[in-house]
Amino acid sequence: MEVWIKAGEFLLAISILVIVHEFGHYIASRIFGIRVEKFFLFFDAGGFKLFSKKIGDTTYGIGWLPLGGYVKIAGMVDESMDKDFANSAPQDDEFRSKPAWQRLIVMLAGITMNVILGILIFTWHTFHYGEESIPISDLNNGIIAHSLAREAGLQTGDVILKMNGEKLKKAGDIISPTLLLDDNVNYGIVRNGKEQTIFLPKDFAKKIVVSHDWPDSFVELRQKFAVETVDGFPIDNAKKAGLIANDSITAVNGVATPFFSDITHAFAQNKNKEVKITVKRASASSPLILTGLIDNDGHMGFAAQFNFIPEQYSLGESFKIGANRAWHAVADNVKGLWRMITGALPAKSLHSLIGIANAFPSTWNWSGFWMLTGLLSMVLAFMNLLPIPALDGGHVIFLLVEMIRRKPVSIRILEVSQIVGMSVLFLLMAFALYNDMSQFIFKR
Repeated sequence: MEVWIKAGEFLLAISILVIVHEFGHYIASRIFGIRVEKFFLFFDAGGFKLFSKKIGDTTYGIGWLPLGGYVKIAGMVDESMDKDFANSAPQDDEFRSKPAWQRLIVMLAGITMNVILGILIFTWHTFHYGEESIPISDLNNGIIAHSLAREAGLQTGDVILKMNGEKLKKAGDIISPTLLLDDNVNYGIVRNGKEQTIFLPKDFAKKIVVSHDWPDSFVELRQKFAVETVDGFPIDNAKKAGLIANDSITAVNGVATPFFSDITHAFAQNKNKEVKITVKRASASSPLILTGLIDNDGHMGFAAQFNFIPEQYSLGESFKIGANRAWHAVADNVKGLWRMITGALPAKSLHSLIGIANAFPSTWNWSGFWMLTGLLSMVLAFMNLLPIPALDGGHVIFLLVEMIRRKPVSIRILEVSQIVGMSVLFLLMAFALYNDMSQFIFKR
């Protein structure tokens, strides 16, 4: 079921992004009087399509191959490789007959629409949902150091207060893109009452990429919790035991469990066994002792609620936060791509549509869906701006060359560069697909 939910979220997100991107090209073309022959969501490879309808000069449709979409602009060499128009005189409503500055705007319009969409999504998300952050005071509870953290020199019980010399503003920032995008990352910690600095290994970013269970293999904060619900789980052992919402589990088999990590550890040690849990309940004057069965996966069947600080923002504040998120989404992608090119990050960092789809929530969650869709909108804008023929950025480069030379680039050069660009993109897609297949299927 999780696979279908992820696939549904991915298809909805990619449909929104493609329609918005191609609408940018479409509306800019219309404004300048350029004929648009096709507007397709997904590719109609081999001429097969799920739906099509011609309205005016444009055929609108849905293809069968969900790898993107396209608009077919009259008089332009694009991925369709249609160059029959070159054998006739330019028509007034063709792309090639328009001034270079107008064609440049048409090419940049799709990218611009994705940037606008990304900012609007982030702004709306912040305004509508607000933000929930872990109280900074929870840092004082210390961390649970898992395998990668221990390898880096961190220990369970360490109190992390700084990253790269700067005090952490949010507790959740102990795991941030900085770990992937910067070298010489260090944590300022307190261990046994003494301050010290732990420098992560220089190849730590590579370890993250090849880790199959990041960030679970790194650190988790010790957090206090209460039972949120015992309903809606495949197992109902917690419900049978008598747990109810807002209960606090203070001990398992007589061993104190002040933090959620203590609970997960205790349950993992008692798989397929009955345990006695000590419960603090608001309606009871003294602690309750309940007996419940732990399943083979170390679960009892309840959801935990943690102490989060809710924050709401005005529309103006939300726009500022949204624009900042959009900027950082692009900046992080630029930095990540550069680190991949220079070898600071392994090529396994490159993901295909399978990896992207897997990033969506396993249960339908609109907040998570929109946040990831906003991020993908900014990624799509950045990737399309790359100076690779067959992408918008490649067309932009040729138009800039034309504006400097005051002479159009030949159809032959455009045709060859389009073939080369598409070949490069297909190779990259194949390599990314191999990465994801290796990770998700072969676990390599």
